[in-house]
Amino acid sequence: MTRERIRIAAVSDLHCTRTSEGAFQPLFNQVGSLADVLLLCGDLTDHGLPDEAKVFARELANVRIPMIGVMGNHDYHSGHAAEVEHILEATGLKILDGDDCVVEGIGFAGVKGFGGGFGRHTLEAWGEDAIKKFVYEAVEESLKLEKALARLGTSQRVAVLHYAPIQATVEGEPPAIFPFLGSSRLEEPVNRYGVSVVFHGHAHHGSPEGKTLAGIPVYNVSISLMRQAMGDQPPLRIVELPVQNDGNGTEDVVTAVRNAVPTGH
Repeated sequence: MTRERIRIAAVSDLHCTRTSEGAFQPLFNQVGSLADVLLLCGDLTDHGLPDEAKVFARELANVRIPMIGVMGNHDYHSGHAAEVEHILEATGLKILDGDDCVVEGIGFAGVKGFGGGFGRHTLEAWGEDAIKKFVYEAVEESLKLEKALARLGTSQRVAVLHYAPIQATVEGEPPAIFPFLGSSRLEEPVNRYGVSVVFHGHAHHGSPEGKTLAGIPVYNVSISLMRQAMGDQPPLRIVELPVQNDGNGTEDVVTAVRNAVPTGH
């Protein structure tokens, strides 16, 4: 039976440590009754250690719905990002890094993203090589997102990020660190491809929601923020999207991830 609507649950910044065994199981054990797809928007580990990833993998053991995620800056911290990704993907979690996938007719495109600031305060590639490299990284993440969105032929597209694409969802953090929480360069492909909704994390003390200049909803799903916003409810942002029938009465449930060009990470 073809679904008419898909429920997407999103959360980020769980910062799993070696001692987090059992901390997230109550949440993940009930997610299947609340949603059809689970999104994990980065900083799944605290220091990017394989041992932390193994603990988090056990926390995900009872999740029976499709899982899609991106890595966060903490997941890269110790230089073991590839091993962390391998451990997490063994659970069935699809890690997107300039990749796209389709789950039950909904298209998902994901990147970690990067900093650089917002609007007229966006950092430009001018001056020292270190500044140019910083800006280049932000531009590369934006291009990876654009290419992933371009490959999706679905009517509904969801962007999965770690860094914020707009300033509105980082407000509440100290303004001095806004440039390190996201970049307007991520907003450009989101608007260009008419994305349905954007999820990100990273700004633990930001704002739970905002909109792009094109009016696309953006949700900051950092778990600390979700705990405040959701009160007694599970700390998840749940969004429903309608599924457009593909015309032949079948349901698109193919979740194979198509790899983008090598990223160099």
